[in-house]
Amino acid sequence: MKKEEREKYTRVLKNKKIAVLTLDNKWHKLFPQGNKPKEIQQLEEEVNECVKREATLRADIKDLRKLKRKLMDGIVSSMEDTSNHKKTKKMEESQRLILEINEKLENYEAELQELPGKTKDVNTALMLASMDFCYNQMHKNSEEIKEIGEWIRKVRIELKKNVLRKQEKEIRNKMMYSYMHDIFGPEVIELFDLDISDIEKNENEKKIEKSTE
Repeated sequence: MKKEEREKYTRVLKNKKIAVLTLDNKWHKLFPQGNKPKEIQQLEEEVNECVKREATLRADIKDLRKLKRKLMDGIVSSMEDTSNHKKTKKMEESQRLILEINEKLENYEAELQELPGKTKDVNTALMLASMDFCYNQMHKNSEEIKEIGEWIRKVRIELKKNVLRKQEKEIRNKMMYSYMHDIFGPEVIELFDLDISDIEKNENEKKIEKSTE
């Protein structure tokens, strides 16, 4: 697929919802024995990285929010006794950690917000590469189907010719045998129908019988 064509299809597919291909088992079956072109392998890896990254971000955000709640609960309980230096120190440390968590959450959430767009772009590129591969394969298969169809057509013609030739020869053999039967008589024909070794064997047996008389 040419660059201009890919750009055109990318624009058309921009607002279309496309499922993540690498998570679809049927997509993998498009490539017999897993023989995927290098471009498709690279795009597949990129899509999988995006999916894994999104899952990691969501898990990290969930853990950070849980930790933040725990630290805030600790700060609230420590605020009741500000005279305790140890608790005050712990509260200050918790506040510092909360600030770090907030910064991480902000970065993670910003990345998470941008990630679906990146995943969609790479997934669309993978889709176009897959379509290009499949249509090329289908065109090649169509050409081979035509060639095989032509071969079958020719073989069928030859087969019909040979069937007719076989039938003609079988009819000719029957006619010749019938004429020979009428011309030379059944006794002569029977002699020729026997295997030559059987004829010699019968003659030898007759000679032996005469000599023993």
